[in-house]
Amino acid sequence: MSLAAPPRTRRRSRRTRALAVGAALLMAGAVATTGGSAVASPAAEASAGAGERSTAREAAALTGTAKLYRSLGDDITFTFDAHLAAEDTDDPSKATGTFRFSHYLNGEGATAEVEVEVDCLLTGGKVAVVSGVITKSDLEGAKGERVGVTVHDLGRKDRLGYSWASTGSPADQGPLPKCVSSAPFESVKAGTGDFRVLPWEPKL
Repeated sequence: MSLAAPPRTRRRSRRTRALAVGAALLMAGAVATTGGSAVASPAAEASAGAGERSTAREAAALTGTAKLYRSLGDDITFTFDAHLAAEDTDDPSKATGTFRFSHYLNGEGATAEVEVEVDCLLTGGKVAVVSGVITKSDLEGAKGERVGVTVHDLGRKDRLGYSWASTGSPADQGPLPKCVSSAPFESVKAGTGDFRVLPWEPKL
């Protein structure tokens, strides 16, 4: 009994060995050209770098701009840029950022133009409560007061509420703790913008 492979198998084996030798020579040439180390492909380098560049998801956020709906034509705009960093997930009072709101009546100048420095942010699902201290305002007595706003992110049908809902003005609401506001009873005017809430995911 012969142990030699059939002619067709022998031809295939010779071809396989030739391919293997060619591949080895190409690799050896690459190593020699780069001074002893093989060169990774651009795709491989991009894949490796993607993991190194990835950063932790922030703990919570409230962003976006929109106008409130008012049947009498009041122009009321809220803008948010509030964030809680990943490393501060256990302390919502370390939130940073700003929010602004303005109220124009019949296009005849602002009855309120307010800027706020954020000092707390809590989000649960698509609802956010943010608070901060007023740093600029044309409302007498409002500067230095803390205000809070609630946003319900409903995808361009958002709702909003604010801590001075029952008093009519931030200057009249009295002292307010951090992250306190009212239910989101106001609705956003269609087509004017969108608020976006990033849910907080604390380890409970």
